[in-house]
Amino acid sequence: MGVFTILLKYRTDKDSLGPVKIPIDAYYGPFTGRAVKQYNVTGNLSHRNLIKSFVMIKRSAAVANMKTKAINRKQGTAIVRACDKILAGKYIDQFVVDMINSGAGTAFNMNSNEVITNVALKGLGKKQGQYQFLHPNDHVNMSQSSNDTYPTAMHMAILFSFGEMLPAIDKLIKSINKKAKQFSKYKKLGRTHLMDALPVTLGSEFAAYATSLTNARNQIISSQKELEQVALGGTAVGTGANTPRGYRKIAIIELSKVSKLSLKPQKDMQYALQSKFPVANASSALKNFAIELGKVANDIRLMASGPIAGLAELGIPAVHAGSSIMPGKINPSLAECMNMICFSVIGNDTTVSFAAQAGQFELNVMLPGMLKAVLDSTDMLTNFLPIFSANLIEGLTANQIRLRENIENSPVIVTLLTPKIGYLKSADLFKESLKTGKTIRELVISKKLMTDKEVNVLLG
Repeated sequence: MGVFTILLKYRTDKDSLGPVKIPIDAYYGPFTGRAVKQYNVTGNLSHRNLIKSFVMIKRSAAVANMKTKAINRKQGTAIVRACDKILAGKYIDQFVVDMINSGAGTAFNMNSNEVITNVALKGLGKKQGQYQFLHPNDHVNMSQSSNDTYPTAMHMAILFSFGEMLPAIDKLIKSINKKAKQFSKYKKLGRTHLMDALPVTLGSEFAAYATSLTNARNQIISSQKELEQVALGGTAVGTGANTPRGYRKIAIIELSKVSKLSLKPQKDMQYALQSKFPVANASSALKNFAIELGKVANDIRLMASGPIAGLAELGIPAVHAGSSIMPGKINPSLAECMNMICFSVIGNDTTVSFAAQAGQFELNVMLPGMLKAVLDSTDMLTNFLPIFSANLIEGLTANQIRLRENIENSPVIVTLLTPKIGYLKSADLFKESLKTGKTIRELVISKKLMTDKEVNVLLG
């Protein structure tokens, strides 16, 4: 059996540190070539929304540089056309830097600069690596720094991801509200401290879930306003060094147009580089949503427990077999999965919190780790919420017999008698019910405290 050897061809690109061997067909360059060897961290390449955001920034910067005459039209147009090709879905595989990379995301910024440069060079009839005609730093990165482009791209990527996630949240809330209406007449035993409490309706319980999730959703929407204020034009330390007059305004207007996001210049550019409050605030809103959603998943799991020895108040759809050893067992697997997602989102917010407070002086450099955490959260929710809504929430059924039995058999409903017979007599009835096994209904009727009709009215 022969041994086949794949012979890779390379070109030599040069940066400020010297020559770097790059695969001859690659559209990235020397900075990226070094970066991929240094930042093998997660195994996850750059997020699609980060790539899209960066390419839009580079395109907008090129337009602004042309309008301010900082770059000639031939070079600027080549950059714009290269960006348009990437935004159309080409060359995405050339963005090869790990999501967690160098501080401030410099490695990814340069990966973007190099890919755009080499695509533009091809459009100019040149070969990859012929940077004397168009340079990643001098032309594609003109009037920019990693320190203002990455924070801007962070905000944009989160806004894009929120735009993907919010319809899934709205679908979930709609599904829960539908169940609230469907279950509106089904009385059930309330529970406080995990113990029997006064009756509520199953519908009102689900309506409360919808309210909590709606409130959390609105926090996410509110957090977008801070994200819409961007750092672009601040360059290295928020002073706007090396930018031509009028560049910042033109670039952000162009960026808003191409991204279809309502972007505005952050008035305090140093703040925009120093503080990551907008990202921390958005992450916190995600965490709060996860807290509320986790509670919903917990309750569903408890109400569906059984079917014999548990609460068994809800029936759950059989989406797949629950056990590898116990035939016929159906588990609340989707609710369990949602719990795990919620735990992850809460954990990701902890990452963001530590990263946000770790900035020093004029720059917070922990941007890639922060962004990865937020986008991991949005991706999980975007992917799973539609499944959770369609395959669990919409398929839930109420066990009306069990709901009624729990109310009838629980002595706690004696609380409803308190206004009529007083607290102490009600407490005595409670104890007697527990001791004898007789229901409150049986006791109040036998003691002529209430008629059967009155009890029916009381219990609904």
